[in-house]
Amino acid sequence: MNQHLAFADYAVFIIYFIVVSVYGYTIYRKREKNEHDAKAYFLAEGTLTWWAIGASLIASNISAEQFIGMSGEGFFLGIAVAAYEWIAAIALIIIAIWFIPVYLKNKIYTMPQFLKTRYNESTALIMAVFWLFLYVFVNLTSILYLGAVAINGLAGGEYLHVIMVGLAVFALLISLGGMKVVAYTDVIQVAVLIIGGLVTTYIALTTVGQYFGVGQDAIAGFKVLMEKAPEHFKMIIPRPTETSTQLEINKYLTFPGMLSYLAGIWIINLNYWGCNQYITQRALGADLQTARTGILFAGFLKLLMPVIVMLPGIAAFVLYENGHLPQLVGGKDGAYSAVLTFLPTGLKGLSVAALTAAIVASLAGKVNSISTIYTLDVHKKYIQKEATDRAQVNIGRYAVFAAMLLAVLFTWNDVLGIGGVGGFTYIQKYTGFISPGVFAMFILGMFWKRTTGTAAIVGVIAGFVLSVLFNEFAPALFGNETLLYTAWPNGNGGYEIPFHICMGLSFFFTMLLMIAVSFAGPKVNPKAFELDTEMFKVKPQTTVLIVITLLIIFALYAKFW
Repeated sequence: MNQHLAFADYAVFIIYFIVVSVYGYTIYRKREKNEHDAKAYFLAEGTLTWWAIGASLIASNISAEQFIGMSGEGFFLGIAVAAYEWIAAIALIIIAIWFIPVYLKNKIYTMPQFLKTRYNESTALIMAVFWLFLYVFVNLTSILYLGAVAINGLAGGEYLHVIMVGLAVFALLISLGGMKVVAYTDVIQVAVLIIGGLVTTYIALTTVGQYFGVGQDAIAGFKVLMEKAPEHFKMIIPRPTETSTQLEINKYLTFPGMLSYLAGIWIINLNYWGCNQYITQRALGADLQTARTGILFAGFLKLLMPVIVMLPGIAAFVLYENGHLPQLVGGKDGAYSAVLTFLPTGLKGLSVAALTAAIVASLAGKVNSISTIYTLDVHKKYIQKEATDRAQVNIGRYAVFAAMLLAVLFTWNDVLGIGGVGGFTYIQKYTGFISPGVFAMFILGMFWKRTTGTAAIVGVIAGFVLSVLFNEFAPALFGNETLLYTAWPNGNGGYEIPFHICMGLSFFFTMLLMIAVSFAGPKVNPKAFELDTEMFKVKPQTTVLIVITLLIIFALYAKFW
């Protein structure tokens, strides 16, 4: 068992790098005649196919926090964490049918533009600045840190800063080509991450089979996992009782059983996939049918993701519990890297390429969204109102470079303390505080014509304040047992309300506040969107894809409930 990379691994990785680079350059050369067309640069308007949109959505979504963080949650929780992926598939169906038509009909290209069109300029500017800070100092930094740490561990543990800069430069080169280059290179990235991820899962399962005497058989290895860790194959985490251990309570705090499905997990997914520039940007430049098919294709691919990012974590748990994984370090977040040590020479390079593909695709997509928001919603509106298309593209490229430079600087010595709390937790914590207010603002703005601009600002502020209240102060102020929640001991001397429940409560009260404030305004806000039933009709082939996705999800839940 070799824990480091060999020459063949580096060769496989270099081949991957060359293929992506050459393909990206080819795409860039094809769009040179539109090089200074702002909409072509930021949105690849009208040039993305449904499969490019779907693949790009997945490549941008799956990154180091999934490979490392979700594999770690698989180690800790088991298959329950797959709900993030499978509920996302349903959320993408909702977005494809109801959200995207609203965006496209109203020619929405950025999320701040949505807020300006529907509410007012103040709301748009506040959220544009917030999203820029969030994307740079939360998302970019955590993706870069987690990715560099994971790859550095496999490369010998001595090249953290070199790898960090290498990932940043690779993503920078792709993103400078604009949205079309990002999206089409994502097709290769997602192919690499799926193939490499499946190889890792296959090796993990055959290793389990070998250690437990059932042969190098992936199916037999999977059966061993179900036999040795049956509690890891239950979708619903049971509510703790008086006799529950702290470990059982901690699992419930992370994913509070059925209450997750009544509260937070829907807000997380609908906000992430439907109200997030980083994600929706891929579909905003396409026609409705292409955008819908691409989003549904991404939802179909989401069904596969737990096999890639979660199963290795469960395999690591079973091996570790039975003394077959001494190389595991760093607790649950070390599960994926520990499993990679079982891969033979060459295949380990493929898995590192898969991990790199996920990281680079996410970094490139994120900085492209940063440059889009900054250029279109801040610079052109408030700094250089008469900027030509050429100037906008150049400004976008400067923004790409500046965002990546800031991310490297703040990640260099882990200034933000990402390593202390874990990248997955870091992202969830800081995005989760604002998600209830943002989602309430978007959902009411789309589908309730009475919602006012004042209500939107109240909603964003209230959503944040309520999130902080329920997450940090409610047990001390109101007690551990109320009609609204139960707080549980967190093992550190305090009590916590499960995060998903906090999000659900924050969203509920934010909605009530926004509705109450809106009743003080006109019955129909002059800025309300015009909706008609024709917008939401789907073609028969779209219906078939939706039904297939829902049937698969139903079967998975029926099996592992």
